Amino acid sequence: MKKLVLSAALSFLTVASFACTNLIVGKKASVDGSVMCTYNCDGFGFASPLSYYAPGRHAPGEMISIRGFGPSGGGRYVAQAEYTYGVVGLMNENQVTIVETTWDGREELRNPEGYLDYFTLMDLALQRSTNAREAIAVIDQLVQEYGYNSTGENFVVADKDEAWIFEIIGKGPGRKGAVWVALRVPDDCICAYANSSRIRQFPQAKKADKKLGFCVVEGECMYSADVISFAREMGYYDGPDADFSFREAYGPLDFSAIRYCEARVWSFFRHHYNTDEIDSYLPFINGHTEVIDHLPLWIKPDKPLSVRDLMNDMRDHYEGTALDMTADISAGPWASPYRNQPVNFKSSDGTDMFRERPIGCQQSGMTMVCQMRDWLPDAVGGVTYFNMDDASMVAYVPVYCGIDRVPDPFRSENNNIREFSTESAFWMNNFVANMVYPRYSAMIGDLKEAQAELEDFYAEDQKTVEAEAPKLTASEMTAYLTRKTLSYTDMMMKRWDKLAKLLIVKHNDQIMQPSENGVVVAGRRTSPAYSPVFIDAVKTETGDRYVKPAE
Repeated sequence: MKKLVLSAALSFLTVASFACTNLIVGKKASVDGSVMCTYNCDGFGFASPLSYYAPGRHAPGEMISIRGFGPSGGGRYVAQAEYTYGVVGLMNENQVTIVETTWDGREELRNPEGYLDYFTLMDLALQRSTNAREAIAVIDQLVQEYGYNSTGENFVVADKDEAWIFEIIGKGPGRKGAVWVALRVPDDCICAYANSSRIRQFPQAKKADKKLGFCVVEGECMYSADVISFAREMGYYDGPDADFSFREAYGPLDFSAIRYCEARVWSFFRHHYNTDEIDSYLPFINGHTEVIDHLPLWIKPDKPLSVRDLMNDMRDHYEGTALDMTADISAGPWASPYRNQPVNFKSSDGTDMFRERPIGCQQSGMTMVCQMRDWLPDAVGGVTYFNMDDASMVAYVPVYCGIDRVPDPFRSENNNIREFSTESAFWMNNFVANMVYPRYSAMIGDLKEAQAELEDFYAEDQKTVEAEAPKLTASEMTAYLTRKTLSYTDMMMKRWDKLAKLLIVKHNDQIMQPSENGVVVAGRRTSPAYSPVFIDAVKTETGDRYVKPAE
């Protein structure tokens, strides 16, 4: 028996729970017919390199040793598939993409004896599926056979035709399988997840599909046959089947889940819909569930979304909303949308306090925007716009799903969390970001200039790639797309090196020198002003201490 090792750590060294964000766009809700989804993987003190699994055919009896985030001991193996597809990051060669957020749910339903954590499930499903529906069936089959050991989880499972949201939780110690519901996002709608269960009622079938072993409402919904009966058994629900809510049974919300998670969904919807109508849900965001107790699961946007729209959405800090993080004294002198204190903290008089948790946050280990297109060959149609660190502080680099090599700056061996390296995308991005964070309003313009310069170039150059790649043979296309991806990444690393040097020179000693095209030029030095909110707060706090007397 041949034994291979599958380690989720090859994909992401550590995955933080309760911190991620997925945005989803159906093909008729996008400007060009793409299906799109996103992922910020957040958690302090870890890097998330870009993984690559080569396609391959495997011998009968071949087994995979499981060493993911769950089982700590050895001796746990999963049967290998006869054939596995190539996977770059979280998109396979068929443009199947799986991203996730964790919502924990009922702790008693975690099964520590299960073999499969959520990231191992994602890896295995991507290697074994040709479309989103098949990937969902693979996940169900694997947890039935080997057990599931993570807590409540949402997967976004998408391909070039459709996107599904898929919520899953285990059955507790000693019980294999899981209970779950998957809903297809309507093609003309957008949806979002941010670490809370969101599926409530769902379409129901009369009985389970005998071949698949789970229930199917064709084109709309799939779910485990015992999702309701198990909730009854556990005492989570006792009403009629038609009224059953997955969220209320398995992932009920509290204030933290609403404000730290659902608020990010609310802000995303607000970007793409009538703001007055979305703002009518503010009582819910503020924890007043007696007024309204949920957001829409999805909405039809005012106008179609582009890739660049989603990139900007992933950089959101609630700007311009009632939750704007730059608009009060807590933003400090430089109007920062970032907060260093814990999410929950106490004032000096013992009052319980909290801070906001927007989509864009400093602790991201990586960020991606995934685009799947049915009118192009898979190798070029599937693109993951990727980088390591905070989405607000990086440029998204196009990575085609048809490549056969990960760019060096995104490779695991070049991104040691304990050792700075100029060859590491994680460290070069963090080098720049950690200069910008303390003096945000003074420096962010320089970063956004570099960000736009790269992303504008990539968008324009991809038009040529999409025209030329389909003319090539399969092997030629792989080589071409790999060269392009390597080139794009190299361009980003060089531009960020230039940006880092600009920031230290331009902003030395907390003054500002003029610059043009990323280079300091001769001219008058200035002292950037503190934010008006901060200045007014200082005046209020200090009285006449800093009031200049009349001359």
